[in-house]
Amino acid sequence: MILALAGGVGGAKLVCGLAGLLPAEELTVVVNTGDDFGHCGLHISPDIDTVMYTLADRNNPQTGWGLAGETWNAFGALERLGGPAWFQLGDQDLATHLQRTQLLAAGATLSEATQALCLAFGLSHFIAPMSDQTVRTIVHTSEGALEFQHYFVRRRCEPELRRVEFCGAESAGPSPAFLAALCAPVLDAVVICPSNPYLSIAPILGLSGVREKIKALAVPLVVVSPIIGGQAVKGPTAKIMRELGCEPSSLEVARFYSDIADGIVIDECDQTLAHDIEALGLAVHVVPTLMRSRNDQLQLAQSTLNFASTLRQGSSSSASQ
Repeated sequence: MILALAGGVGGAKLVCGLAGLLPAEELTVVVNTGDDFGHCGLHISPDIDTVMYTLADRNNPQTGWGLAGETWNAFGALERLGGPAWFQLGDQDLATHLQRTQLLAAGATLSEATQALCLAFGLSHFIAPMSDQTVRTIVHTSEGALEFQHYFVRRRCEPELRRVEFCGAESAGPSPAFLAALCAPVLDAVVICPSNPYLSIAPILGLSGVREKIKALAVPLVVVSPIIGGQAVKGPTAKIMRELGCEPSSLEVARFYSDIADGIVIDECDQTLAHDIEALGLAVHVVPTLMRSRNDQLQLAQSTLNFASTLRQGSSSSASQ
């Protein structure tokens, strides 16, 4: 049993690799929902949809979000009517949000609605939201407090970020599937996918009791760094790190997770950072981490699982001595 924590495009790619190697009953995927918001009366779950569309091989590789072969008739018309079209929803994507919103209005939990959508997309590997309760990411910037999508999409991450707040996280518990994985006696490892640590993974770890439960696990936790050569492959991770006073590097990613992680996977071009990362108490695994193709996803997933297995065996040997 592997528990994977994910959000965003990089996280979705590694999840796709893990799902290609592991049967559904051996992989629990927990996705950030701090980015969720209401738009035009609809419940939008951007990270869940990115992971779901990628697993279904329906994602748009050009944009990194939304569905392939998308059309924009509905929101094009909305814009002409003067409506709030700053957050574009394609016509096919719109159907996902309509169905999710209807399910929630009928009394389904977000977990139940997500499972129904996964079934509709033909997935065998289900995705679990981090929580069925509302958590909202608020970005405090040089222009004041902004809801995440207003910062990320409407303002294109232009305001200087000063701190991030996860409203409701302290009282929101993990979703049933997330809690079951954290308590599973057969859990072998936790994998933190190459997602933005501050915006995609921190909300998950900020849920009530989650960080403490993860620390108490007797299994390795492995992080895959989203930073390669001082840059994020996609998204504002490097910009955010600089604005928070951190050098964009795998070393800083390791430092961010150092209280819960046992090891980190970094790219070959960052091999010179291995010694400093090891000084933090983390094992380091150096492999190519850029996922340009399906084969890259599978190779990185296999390498990450092998690394976790090595750490688990090392831990077992130490415990028996």
